[in-house]
Amino acid sequence: MKMNFIYPLLIIIGASSYGILSTIIKVAMGYGFTPDEAVTSQYLIGFCLALLLFVFTKRKVPKLKKEEFITLIFAGIFTGTTGIVYGKSLNYLPASLAVVLLFQFTWIGILIDCILRKRWPNRPEIISLVILFIGTLLAAGVFDADLSNIHWLGWFFGFCSAISFAIFLQINSKTIQGITTTERTLFTSFFALILISIFLSPEIVWNGILIREGLWKFGLILGFFGTILPIFLLATAVPKVGGGLASILSAMELPVAVIASVIVLHEPITQLQIIGIILILTGIALPTVISQRQSMKYIEEKSEAS
Repeated sequence: MKMNFIYPLLIIIGASSYGILSTIIKVAMGYGFTPDEAVTSQYLIGFCLALLLFVFTKRKVPKLKKEEFITLIFAGIFTGTTGIVYGKSLNYLPASLAVVLLFQFTWIGILIDCILRKRWPNRPEIISLVILFIGTLLAAGVFDADLSNIHWLGWFFGFCSAISFAIFLQINSKTIQGITTTERTLFTSFFALILISIFLSPEIVWNGILIREGLWKFGLILGFFGTILPIFLLATAVPKVGGGLASILSAMELPVAVIASVIVLHEPITQLQIIGIILILTGIALPTVISQRQSMKYIEEKSEAS
């Protein structure tokens, strides 16, 4: 029974680690670095950390089938594209609206999971999505944002970030035989780094910004909390709970993002945002609690029958 809580908890922790990234990037910007430079350092150092973890624990590259290798490639691609398009959306959108668009991955993830599994969303999922949507609007402070004269590219990139993250969660729900979580993290971070290097700022490697100007300090934090920890935990837990529930649990990212900005950046928080955070926490907990109760009821009925 305890294991039923462990895997959802791992997803919540992994999603929470994503929540602090925007705050760390803003701190890095305060030191004169661009968002592209910060994100590139995240994936570069994240891959280096994954490589060190692999060297100290495995040292042997696993043999993979073609289909399994392709799965890892796409996991890395959608890890990278989420960071790229979300960063692009911030060039056109208020941060609050960009977060709201990103968090459309909750219902998109449920939709994808229903299509792949040929099923209808169940009642707990629908209730959770409604609660999460209302909570997201409140927690992100979208009602205080000016939505006039927003360029269409902002809406496009913001929605693409939601689709990308939802697909990433679904890919991670696939179990790959003969590969450890450490190896999966290494491959995923490697392919994500390749994509990031093409579209963002690979020049940080040779222009001195990374080492001489101290960008590595932010890259180390971003790499651990934005690459190593979430990829490792999600790769471990998502196959156990499925892409649909993982989409709901990953909504924990938003409350953490709001709380981190208040603590580190001293940004104000309103009563509506607090209510929104409480609603999100409720929406996250609901399907897990219901599933747990159903499991307990099934076990009790089975024991009585025997």
